[in-house]
Amino acid sequence: MASVYVDEAAGSDLTGVGSLDVPYQSIAHALFLHGQTITVRYEEPTQSALKKAKKGADGLEKKRRKAEELAAREAQAQSEDLEKRERLLQASKEISCSLVDSSQGKVLNLEPLRGQRIRIFGWVHRLRSQKDIIFIVLRDGTGYLQAVLSGVTAQTYAALTLTLESSVELVGTLQPTPEGKTAPGGHELIVDFWQTLGAAPGGDDAFTNRLNEKSDPSILADLRHLVLRGENASSVLRLRSAMLSAFRAVYAERHVLEVNPPCLVQTQVEGGATLFKLDYYGQSAFLTQSSQLYLETCLPSLGDVFCVQESFRAENSHTRHLMDHIETIICETVDKLLQNEVTAAFIEQLNPSFTPPARPFKRLAYVDAIAWLNEHGIQHEVEDADGNVIKGADGKPKMVPHVVGDDIAEAAERQMTDIIGTPFSCTKVPSSSSNSSGHHVFTESCDLLMPGVGEIVGGSMRIADIDELLAGYKREGIDPAPYYWFTDQRKYGTCEHGGYGLGVERFLAWLANRYTVRECTLYPRWPGRATP
Repeated sequence: MASVYVDEAAGSDLTGVGSLDVPYQSIAHALFLHGQTITVRYEEPTQSALKKAKKGADGLEKKRRKAEELAAREAQAQSEDLEKRERLLQASKEISCSLVDSSQGKVLNLEPLRGQRIRIFGWVHRLRSQKDIIFIVLRDGTGYLQAVLSGVTAQTYAALTLTLESSVELVGTLQPTPEGKTAPGGHELIVDFWQTLGAAPGGDDAFTNRLNEKSDPSILADLRHLVLRGENASSVLRLRSAMLSAFRAVYAERHVLEVNPPCLVQTQVEGGATLFKLDYYGQSAFLTQSSQLYLETCLPSLGDVFCVQESFRAENSHTRHLMDHIETIICETVDKLLQNEVTAAFIEQLNPSFTPPARPFKRLAYVDAIAWLNEHGIQHEVEDADGNVIKGADGKPKMVPHVVGDDIAEAAERQMTDIIGTPFSCTKVPSSSSNSSGHHVFTESCDLLMPGVGEIVGGSMRIADIDELLAGYKREGIDPAPYYWFTDQRKYGTCEHGGYGLGVERFLAWLANRYTVRECTLYPRWPGRATP
């Protein structure tokens, strides 16, 4: 009979195999597994050691049998549960509900229908089973409704296999929420008939497996169409819609007319390097960088005008009166949103600490902003002639203090904005040109900056003099011919005028406390991202 080896000092009952080279640690373990001649440290064990080890081996055998019995009971219980589930599913296929006439409604308009029998369609937003009752939170795009399935309605095959994001039809009596309970809208639907219209998958392809709070940002971007079903994402878009309506209302109250400039143009506004070029039936055309030029053409006939228009830029990544106007539009739009119970609730949900900005906004001239940055030790990176960041011996970007004439980089601008902590306008930014004495020429311009976001408005007074405009074309190397229609505004009754652009997504990011503007548009686009 082969020997089994034990070494109490160097052996292991976990990894040992009982061989000479890989021994067990205890005699009891060896007896339990083999029940044959045992060699301890390559010697026969004593009778007393064997007797003691035999008791230990018996104990291990009892544990093994007990574990087997427990596993068998659990397997039996699991098998019985599966059989019971299968019986329920099979039986549920024979159960059906009858439909009685009812009025159709939307969640938004249900309150007057309390006590009545209604029919409603939507998606299963939340799902919870409790004994023989199934609770559904239904979403129909106008709001959320709690529905209760019990009795036969909770025993059907469709009920037992219902999944999140399935589309359903629910019919039942709308009742006020019982005292001490809460539900969206203060009521719930007691369902007596329902059916699945479009079943969502379960298993690996279930909604919560494809998308959850821990999903990678790239996955969230790919599945933006599903992200939009979430409460926060949909609330942001609802707030965006209300915000645009509020802007339009404020402009209308001031007789500022909305117009719709083209998004396909043959002229540039912000510089040729940022143009998206395309072929338009044999002609070169661009996606608009700004609607400014077209808005100006409306002034003589329509007066003050505005537009809500996207601007496309291929980038990786009298002034007092103008600033007063911007402040008024911003503040009165916020007031309208807060005065509306629905939109105020969205703001409270998304940004609980939001407080409307105090007027007047702080105003900081560009030269004072440069001094402020230097006083607070905020420096900027140095770039070479090709725009590449210069690095020091330590491999880190070389940083230097700001001087008048520098563009204030976005990073420095954000730092300044967050430290100041309130909205403020930066004015009198220098132009790219200088006067005959070599001194900087400062523009009649203003940028409105908000904490946590940075610039949300950029505005300036425009060139009203035709000779100054023509000189600007020449200085910048721009052919004036394609801009004939814009130049004519100075030729046929010029006037002093100014304008600004407000970033809708940036404004919404500030209002709703969103980390990135990508959350503030339906399907965001950025370099490398053009789907879905």
